[in-house]
Amino acid sequence: MDSSEEHARCPARGTCPVFLAMSAGTVRYAPLGLCPALEGSLREEPWGTESPPQPDQGLPPPLAAVPVPWKSTDPCQGHRESPGALVETSAGEEAQGQEGPAATQLDVLRLRSSSMEIREKGSEFLKEELHRAQKELKLKDEECERLSKVREQLEQELEELTASLFEEAHKMVREANMKQAASEKQLKEARGKVDTILFAEFQAWREAPTLDKTCPFLERVHREDVGPCLDFTMQELSTLVRAAVEDNTLTIEPVASQTLPAVKVAEVECSSTNTCALSGLTRTCRHRIRLGDSESHYYISPSSRARITAVCNFFTYIRYIQQGLVRQDAEPMFWEIMRLRKEMSLAKLGFFPQEA
Repeated sequence: MDSSEEHARCPARGTCPVFLAMSAGTVRYAPLGLCPALEGSLREEPWGTESPPQPDQGLPPPLAAVPVPWKSTDPCQGHRESPGALVETSAGEEAQGQEGPAATQLDVLRLRSSSMEIREKGSEFLKEELHRAQKELKLKDEECERLSKVREQLEQELEELTASLFEEAHKMVREANMKQAASEKQLKEARGKVDTILFAEFQAWREAPTLDKTCPFLERVHREDVGPCLDFTMQELSTLVRAAVEDNTLTIEPVASQTLPAVKVAEVECSSTNTCALSGLTRTCRHRIRLGDSESHYYISPSSRARITAVCNFFTYIRYIQQGLVRQDAEPMFWEIMRLRKEMSLAKLGFFPQEA
């Protein structure tokens, strides 16, 4: 160490409270940790052996006069203890007292920074969740709108179908009512027109149906319709035809192209297809009849065929009633019989279909 200047200083200045400097008989006492104003109030005063510092000036005595014991505490904190140690301790405590609020303020700032960071992250997370929720809500709204349109379309189609079904049902009901009204009208008209005696005879015959011509109902029909309809010019053949019709043994078949054996009836040549065997008139014969199991055939005209067919239809219906195949009330049966009698009357007068 230089003889002109000596420093006693702790390596760690932040924790050492005293700094001593000696140069040419001048000592400076500057405790560390004081404010600049206090440091500025300290002054340097020359002193020597002849004029030591006065005690009333508040300055420490010369180093030679004050024994300074050395105390080794730590390699970085070794210093001399001096009368200013109390001042150093007070300054250190004051510095520590000043560092306490600063540390607390730093912690508060750190907490605030962490809180702000957490708040920012939470805000970003909430924004993302809100965006995702809005997106999902938009998709759901679109799906709901689509389903709503589908439902409206189905409801409209259902309404149209229901209206169509109701209209069709009303139409069917109207038609049924019209048919029922027409049937009732015809029934009333028919009841106003029936021969009551003939209907009574039919009801009596229906209770015990038979083909015997002695019953009042069939006797009337034979007398008024069957006999006149089968009364042809050739009486002998007419009698045979009537018996075959009543026995249901008469056969009518169309004329074939091959030549068939000739049959004479009452000196009338019946082998020709241009002469009717029943009327004896020259007509184009498209059909022929066969009686029972006989091999003989008789050519007949369309008029004769229509008269025979009308009588055969009447007897066929009578047989169906007798066998129990017709399951109707008395009035429908009676009117069907009246229709068949009408056909016999028309055929007897020469009214028949052209295809006959």
